[in-house]
Amino acid sequence: MRQTIQMRHYSRRTEEAYVGWIRRFILFHGRRHPADMAEPEISRFLSSLAVAGRVSATTQTQALSALLFLYRDVLRRDVGWVKDVIRAKAARRLPVVMTRDEVRSVLQQLQGENRLVAMLLYGAGLRLLEALRLRVKDLEFGANQILVRDGKGQKDRRTMLPGRVKEALQQHLEAIRLQHAQDLGRGAGWVEMPTALGRKYPNAGREWGWHWVFPATRTYICRETGQRRRHHLHESVVQRAVHVAVHLAGLTKAASCHSFRHSFATHLLEDGHDIRTVQELLGHRDVATTMIYTHVLNRGGRGVLSPADKL
Repeated sequence: MRQTIQMRHYSRRTEEAYVGWIRRFILFHGRRHPADMAEPEISRFLSSLAVAGRVSATTQTQALSALLFLYRDVLRRDVGWVKDVIRAKAARRLPVVMTRDEVRSVLQQLQGENRLVAMLLYGAGLRLLEALRLRVKDLEFGANQILVRDGKGQKDRRTMLPGRVKEALQQHLEAIRLQHAQDLGRGAGWVEMPTALGRKYPNAGREWGWHWVFPATRTYICRETGQRRRHHLHESVVQRAVHVAVHLAGLTKAASCHSFRHSFATHLLEDGHDIRTVQELLGHRDVATTMIYTHVLNRGGRGVLSPADKL
């Protein structure tokens, strides 16, 4: 299963999610081999997720995708129509969006790298992992652009580099460059390279341009190569910091790191920017995904004024 996923260049998160669902599927049916099961067993497993597990519709769909991948791509078996599945009800929820004052108050509670990351989430509309996986060469200060590589759906895109964060980001890079130089002096300084570039360019993993913008505080030894590497900052570090900042700012809404991205899109639409432009900056495949932000504007998608405001 893992080998087939890696051959198709799926992300590590997809690999772990798919393998996890297959493991649960096998344990659910008493450790029977998947080759000895078919549509009825898949149907019972998916129904149990909705009834006993009470999972969301997207979670159930992910489990189905993992099972279809297993049978079609790994076991090379055609799976027919999986019928009699009790479907989890799809909930239609609006994203949590902060006002500009709320964004400002949360950012004031953040310091250092966490504040820089949050500024990029709000100022450039990045997802959390997109920000943490930025490399030095992806920042174009002269053009005020950020190149997001291998984003969701393995897509590259460009977005703006906020002028408000440029000076602080450059100061941060100077400190990180000094750390990188010290790592090189200790025989370390390596970073993980995407796909097969590490074999094609054996020394590129120590070059400054490939270094993470937000590196971790500790190094580790790569078991495959023996290199002492430094990974990027773990997402849980920023998530915890934002959670505390939201509490200290006195917000009652359940804002998270992704709320900065939601706020980025909503505030651009409030300022009158075209929805196609917002779609491109966010990296959405379909404009229908971006349309959800028109439902959370304070004045409505068509500038509707409440009749109570005319009393």
